[in-house]
Amino acid sequence: MSLISASQDDDVMAEINITPFTDVLLVLLIIFMLLAALVTPPGFQKELPNKTDNTPQQQQDQKKTIDIEVNDKGTIFVDNAKANDKTIYGILVQTVAKRGKLHVSITSDAKAPYGTIIRILDAAKEANLEDVGFVTS
Repeated sequence: MSLISASQDDDVMAEINITPFTDVLLVLLIIFMLLAALVTPPGFQKELPNKTDNTPQQQQDQKKTIDIEVNDKGTIFVDNAKANDKTIYGILVQTVAKRGKLHVSITSDAKAPYGTIIRILDAAKEANLEDVGFVTS
């Protein structure tokens, strides 16, 4: 049996109990996670322009772009002119020399060869065309 003297009982407790503080922080974390999930819209909700919609603004913007299309067999069309993997480099360099730096929009079939798309991106880089985008439908 141990006896506690009066002098030991009056000592100040030097340790901080952080358990209630941790509980409050965890509850706040859960609340913020739920609020963040409710506030943000689900998924990517951007309406992309329709390629067949030819409004005057889009017709004017088409003069500022280089349209590159790739079909499922890997055939490349630059502004409706047929090209291939080798000539795409020269065509893009010539286009930059004639029309200046423009936006490049690439429309590709889902079954198009991946290597062809990479060559188009490489040709655009060699022609110093930095504004390249993919058109979706």
